[in-house]
Amino acid sequence: MPLSDAAIRKAKPADKPLRLFDGGGLYLEIAPAGGKWWRLKYRYGGKEKRLALGVYPDVGLAQARAKRDEARKLLAAGGDPGIQRKAEKAAGKERAANSFAVIAAELMAKRAGKLAPGTAIRERRLLEKDLGPYIGSVPIADITPLMLLAALQRIERRGAVETAHRARTLATQVFRFGIATGRLQFNPAAELAGALSQPQGGHFASLTEPAEVAPLLRALHGYQGTPVVMAALKLAPLFFVRPGELRRARWADMDLDAGEWRYTASKTGMPHIVPLASQAVEILRDLHPLTGRGEYVFPGVRGKDRPMSENTVTAALRRMGFDGDTMTGHGFRAMARTILDEVLGFRPDYIEHQLAHAVRDPNGRAYNRTAHLAERRKMMQAWADYLDALRNDADKVIPIKKPRVA
Repeated sequence: MPLSDAAIRKAKPADKPLRLFDGGGLYLEIAPAGGKWWRLKYRYGGKEKRLALGVYPDVGLAQARAKRDEARKLLAAGGDPGIQRKAEKAAGKERAANSFAVIAAELMAKRAGKLAPGTAIRERRLLEKDLGPYIGSVPIADITPLMLLAALQRIERRGAVETAHRARTLATQVFRFGIATGRLQFNPAAELAGALSQPQGGHFASLTEPAEVAPLLRALHGYQGTPVVMAALKLAPLFFVRPGELRRARWADMDLDAGEWRYTASKTGMPHIVPLASQAVEILRDLHPLTGRGEYVFPGVRGKDRPMSENTVTAALRRMGFDGDTMTGHGFRAMARTILDEVLGFRPDYIEHQLAHAVRDPNGRAYNRTAHLAERRKMMQAWADYLDALRNDADKVIPIKKPRVA
């Protein structure tokens, strides 16, 4: 007699396993402890076999019957349901072994001894934070250009356009490795040329790899010039303001006791605040006895009533061996934006506020200069500490452990 849901619910466990048959080889086995398992008894090749079909009530009566009918169709066609089940499990394991994340990890391990420490940190972050959550578990052969584009556009929408391009480049390398190892036929990243926005201000050369930034920082701190230029070079990466804003900085806008520099941003015309890290305050206090009686923090050589020349920082970079295709005065902004996001993991909106970009709230209104000031103050101190660590020991520096705040 076929089973019913009511009969199954009323069935009680016994001292020995109890079997309630439904027909066609399907039965429900009730263990003495109370567990209920669906089984299918069938014969194949002259031998009696059993196939597990799930646990009741997760698998209901109707679903168990559907699984039975499917297995019997396979038997009628000459197949063995048990062998097919094993084959499906093996295929699932193979798919998992060929996921994007697994192949990316293989590539990273292969390149471990060849990558600079900063590059390795950045690539791991791209894989774990930006690509992994969306395509990491997908078999690499199943990833389509649209799937990859969706992951890249998530990065793009948070304003990290350069990061999105780096993620596409890294994905390209993973796909090429998959092709080389016989697990992929074509590279979906190659289909996305031109699909992402181009970074703004891309003509300003900048160093953004931590391993490359370290020697730059050492050169800045070792530069032999006038005290004014030496201070400007040390402060440029700490402030990462626009070059014109740096050279026209006024002492009247500096509050060293409060640790703030307040001025009007040159590009947006909006009031802006630069929280001063302790390192920046120390440099400014050392400079104050020399230029503090005048208007400008960095006066020019032709008189204290004029700011430092717009070519001063650039000329110093050139004398240190950093040409126009390597680093510019404006490049300190790209350096900070990239590393604060990709290595230190600070929220993009904090970074955009600190860059004095025209960040707006959900209603389209421009945020005021005090927006996220407490968080930005922490970020600027963390940035200064990171630069010190990078300058003092580039090979051993460890990124500050700061998760991205939602």
